[in-house]
Amino acid sequence: MKKHVGAILGIFALSAGLVACSSAEDDTLTISLVPSTEGENLAEALDPLTEYLSQELGVEVEGVVASDYAATVEALGAGQADVIISDAGSLYNAMEQHNAELILRDVRFGATTYSSVAYTNDPDKYCEDEPTVATYAAAGTDMAYCNGIELESTAMGEGPAGLENLSKITSDIPVALQSSTSPAGYQYPVVAMEEEGINVDDLNQIPVEGNNNAVLAVANGDAEVSFGFWDARSSVLEENPAIAEDVVAFAYTEPIPNGGVAASADMDPELRDKLIQAMDNYAESSDEAADVMYNLVGLSDWTADTQEEDITRYGEILEHFAK
Repeated sequence: MKKHVGAILGIFALSAGLVACSSAEDDTLTISLVPSTEGENLAEALDPLTEYLSQELGVEVEGVVASDYAATVEALGAGQADVIISDAGSLYNAMEQHNAELILRDVRFGATTYSSVAYTNDPDKYCEDEPTVATYAAAGTDMAYCNGIELESTAMGEGPAGLENLSKITSDIPVALQSSTSPAGYQYPVVAMEEEGINVDDLNQIPVEGNNNAVLAVANGDAEVSFGFWDARSSVLEENPAIAEDVVAFAYTEPIPNGGVAASADMDPELRDKLIQAMDNYAESSDEAADVMYNLVGLSDWTADTQEEDITRYGEILEHFAK
């Protein structure tokens, strides 16, 4: 997943000495997050969001920054955060471990989910038809697709599609896989390959770090197949413009959920409902808010349509790899 694509809320390590933040005790609502913004201007970047929420809710809202997603769950469980904005896995853990309530889902480019993409430099082998191009709107670039996974002029990135062609992957070919904690670069592709009868342990695995390196491995010939988010080719267009057509997308996995927002089970229901409405409306409240939304947490919107079943399915994927 992209750095900010998954990255939203967290907290500093508990050893950093966070101040307890129970709304009942000090009338402060504390939100734990991992912003995309880094450096000395972080507090300034948070201000527009927290000031907006403070005004809308009638209580002081404080943003507390964390270094990773797991810390958001720890903060919620320890009563050091009332609200977390986090990735799908952390939301699932917060719900399971601390009875947190999923209240919002992240929206990127109009969607609350995305697919992992199977990429190849050998379309003659993995494509049942000639590759065609469709426009990846986020980059304004035509990309190559096959197996009918994109039928319109504008790519949609919706799966599952074309997965039967994964069965053509044999143990002798190099397959680039990301870290085992990566949903798009490992977890969902591995589940999809296993469902096509492939023993992943038998594959010639080429370890790579990051979605950009996953597609570059195919472009450079280091791997015949790789996996990454939709559409990871856009991340390296500047350095390798030809990758848009030289590397072909031939399959999409089932949808992977974006993250979202979870609230403590102890939150006052009236305050929770006001928070949902305020955050749901934030991106549309001003041009500045839309900019903050994208620059701070890499999103275009939040939605109250939580589709909790997506998060539950991701929990099943996590449990599959915990065995």
